[in-house]
Amino acid sequence: MVECNDPNCAIHGSIRTRGVEFVGKVVSDKAKKTAIVERDYTLYVYKYERSLRKRSRIPAHNPACISAKVGDIVKIAETRKISKTKNFVITEIIKKHKGE
Repeated sequence: MVECNDPNCAIHGSIRTRGVEFVGKVVSDKAKKTAIVERDYTLYVYKYERSLRKRSRIPAHNPACISAKVGDIVKIAETRKISKTKNFVITEIIKKHKGE
């Protein structure tokens, strides 16, 4: 385990989670302390009596103690605004990606 002194860590820091929690897949971890989490969901359209498959890409804070990589299935929780685009934080890794 990496020593965590990140104030924006949901486990070791002072930031609190609230609101919604999602499960998604990390599709990018190129930015420093940020991961892009992709979430697939269905939306029912009453007019056409059909379901749409949609996806959303959510930027989330990636603390050093968790350090999620591309391909990991993670749980993210809503927090206050951390930066211009980030208002979610990764709380746990559900399933690690089996990389090469």
